Amino acid sequence: MEDLVAYFCGSNPELSHYRVDLNRLGEFSAAVLQRTRRIPYGATTTYGDIARDLGRPQAARAVGGALGRNPLPVLVPCHRVLAADG
Repeated sequence: MEDLVAYFCGSNPELSHYRVDLNRLGEFSAAVLQRTRRIPYGATTTYGDIARDLGRPQAARAVGGALGRNPLPVLVPCHRVLAADG
């Protein structure tokens, strides 16, 4: 729990060890959020990259929709995912 306090105080602790229950989400949304959790601090990726990583290269908008419904933005860093044009 100290790492969450550190996060909110401006530190950059590793939070990937926290378990998140994504069972209430659909299969695609859960896969998007699981993939997003692997983006390291200081790195970014795009909606299209995640869609391609999941084998659905035409699903960039669906990735955006799944991230827009992210119930745990601290533990699933959707702010690290950008549009293709930045």
